[in-house]
Amino acid sequence: MKKVKIYITLKQGVLDPQGKAVQESLNKLGYPDVKEARVGKYMELQLDENADVEKQVEEMCAKLLANPVVEEYKYTIEEGIAL
Repeated sequence: MKKVKIYITLKQGVLDPQGKAVQESLNKLGYPDVKEARVGKYMELQLDENADVEKQVEEMCAKLLANPVVEEYKYTIEEGIAL
């Protein structure tokens, strides 16, 4: 099996209201040094060893997992690791 870790974040310049709320909350809790927070998504997939993992992950991100208009993604592939 191959383990894929996918990180999806908003593109720079895209308004991140959830990140802004986190930043403001941290400031109110006594962490004034936090000047910006960005919130994203993280997911793990397990694919069959024989699969064309890179091709499939690219397709999955483009079709469902990420919105290419406002989000960008990156991923890593780990060999022989179960979730």
